[in-house]
Amino acid sequence: MRTAQRHLLAVSILFGISGAWAPAAEAQRRSITEHDLMKFVWVADPQISPDGSQVAFVRVDVNEKTDSYDTSIWIVHTNGTDGPRRLTGSTRDTGPRWSPDGRHLAFVRAPEKDGKVLPPQLHVLTMAGGEARAITDIPRGAGNPVWSPDGRMVAFSSTAKPSDLAAKPEGEARDPKSLPRQSDVRVITEPVYRANGVAGFGYVDRDRPAQVWTVSLPAPGAELPKPTPVVTGEFVAGNPSWSADGSQIYFVSDRRREPYYLPGDSDLYAVSKDGGDPRVIASIDGGIGGYAVAPDGKRIAFFGTLSGNPDRSYSQTDLWVTDAPGGKPRNLTEGYDFDAGGSLGGDQRAPRGAHPAAPVWTADGRSIIMRAGIQGDADLVRVDVGAAKVIDPVSKKKQDVMSYTATSSAARFAMVVSTATQVGDLFVTEGLGAPRKLTSFNEPLFSGLTLTEPEDLWYTSFDGKKIQGWILKPPSFDASKKYPLIVQIHGGPHSAYGNTFTHEFHWMAAKGYVVLYTNPRGSSNYGQDFGNIIQFAYPGDDYKDIMAGVDEVVKKGYIDEARMGVTGGSGGGLLTNWTVTQTDRFKAAVSQRDISDWANFWYTADFTLFRPTWFRKPPFQDPADFARRSPITYVEKIRTPLMFILGDEDWRTPPSAGGEDLFRALKFLRRDTVMVRFPNENHDLSRSGKPWHRIERLQHMVGWFDKYLSSGK
Repeated sequence: MRTAQRHLLAVSILFGISGAWAPAAEAQRRSITEHDLMKFVWVADPQISPDGSQVAFVRVDVNEKTDSYDTSIWIVHTNGTDGPRRLTGSTRDTGPRWSPDGRHLAFVRAPEKDGKVLPPQLHVLTMAGGEARAITDIPRGAGNPVWSPDGRMVAFSSTAKPSDLAAKPEGEARDPKSLPRQSDVRVITEPVYRANGVAGFGYVDRDRPAQVWTVSLPAPGAELPKPTPVVTGEFVAGNPSWSADGSQIYFVSDRRREPYYLPGDSDLYAVSKDGGDPRVIASIDGGIGGYAVAPDGKRIAFFGTLSGNPDRSYSQTDLWVTDAPGGKPRNLTEGYDFDAGGSLGGDQRAPRGAHPAAPVWTADGRSIIMRAGIQGDADLVRVDVGAAKVIDPVSKKKQDVMSYTATSSAARFAMVVSTATQVGDLFVTEGLGAPRKLTSFNEPLFSGLTLTEPEDLWYTSFDGKKIQGWILKPPSFDASKKYPLIVQIHGGPHSAYGNTFTHEFHWMAAKGYVVLYTNPRGSSNYGQDFGNIIQFAYPGDDYKDIMAGVDEVVKKGYIDEARMGVTGGSGGGLLTNWTVTQTDRFKAAVSQRDISDWANFWYTADFTLFRPTWFRKPPFQDPADFARRSPITYVEKIRTPLMFILGDEDWRTPPSAGGEDLFRALKFLRRDTVMVRFPNENHDLSRSGKPWHRIERLQHMVGWFDKYLSSGK
């Protein structure tokens, strides 16, 4: 298959328009296309002001000329009296953070010079007016700004070292010829040396872990202040936050050497704002994630994931509370069998910008608001701290709360919400009340599109387990006709589909396909046992769950069984490969960022399987188990025409452990196969890859299905 030609597309970017848009007349509506991706606008990192009157956020647009994404800071009033307006003028501005008094906004800007993107630096904008000014000029850049309670300092993250600040004398130029030669040879001593999405072929610089720094807010006209390192050393220190009295800085870190030999673990630490030795504030037998300090500063709520004893493949996240400092953490959701902090998978989360979703304390300290993953939804729930009880939403809202922040009293929330037919927009709520929409950036496009709501599908699998799925039908669906079917399999495997917008599904439906997507066993948001049941048996019964869903849809009478296809990415790519070794029911398949040879994956992925999570032993000690669960073992059974979609810089599922293996074997067998390679793309091609690559990926996939599933084939 030849690479699709790039068509010229005139994209009109609409700035500052929010209000109500009259729906287009039905006759003017059209089906969604792959090129509509170029017109999408994404909202990220909603930051509500301290008084709750405004929300600063990141708007993300496609820059078709540069084949990339532009990010800028926008602001909107929560009273809905006017539309959103642009606040910063650059195209690489992210990370807005309000000062405690609401008079300043810190953010991160990555400036460009001579066509080259320079390291990002912290900037501050005075809300009374004026231009933004830089407050850092630190080698390697700065990010993740956090204001001190008094508004005089900003903590931030950087991979710079204190020695980097030993700058040359002012005005002195360095002759490059006088500098000592720097070797480009890498000496690797640790098994984890690459990470997906890291520039430079994914190599991790172990000598430069992210650390915590502070910088004082300079007076108007004053010289740039010198930043101060607060946490240094060999371990990554992430997610910094200030204590209520401003005397300490909290951060999360795994401060163990060679952690890949041990169960996953990270702790919450505190360090003096002036630096010094960190001390543990909270620790559990597992990892700690997002956290929040109570209004009185005496307690901390955090998301924590127990490792399990013995090791588990999947561990459900809980909400915990501990006294600060030194208290014993208490699990508030131990009896709540859904994911605290849970989320949904899709292809329309903003490709740049943060997605905050930390716990939120109410003003009286008696409740905590958190996001939970609940059977196809990601929604906010209230947790009663004293009773350790979760109060679910009154009604199932069928939505995905992608990110959120709240005022200090939790009286008002700003959140980005997506549904099955809407890309995420900005909303505001009073507590957990009815949401009110503040932005409608995509309304000009979506008001002219014909989209269908997915149909919920609960069915019984082979062993009696209840499985949730969704059926998305073509806009002009007629139950009396027969349609081709495409089965979509999510990755993870411990993730979940649900009520969030997925462009890929809608475009396939617009092309005349019925799309089935399910959450088989192993998916998150359905309980600890449901998620972990595939340990040491993946792939396997999850495939049977998917096929039971296929049978359920076929029973409805509108599917042409001679025209069925299957696709999936990552863990879904593995299951796609597995599926075509187990059945010939599918007439075409597209395997994306896949795994075909588990042993190869064990040796080459960007993380280790040194713990018995998916396999009890390494491949050189139990080669039979790895072979038994590897699709490459059964390659001779594959008769289904198979396309592979691969990113050249995917280190999460390296092509050499997936599509490359099967492609070469299938070619030897003279089977129908093709491999589509995307240069400079990593594991996140479908979600944040270059816009044109994302479009070409869709074109190749659907083109393959069209070839084998169109009528008459």
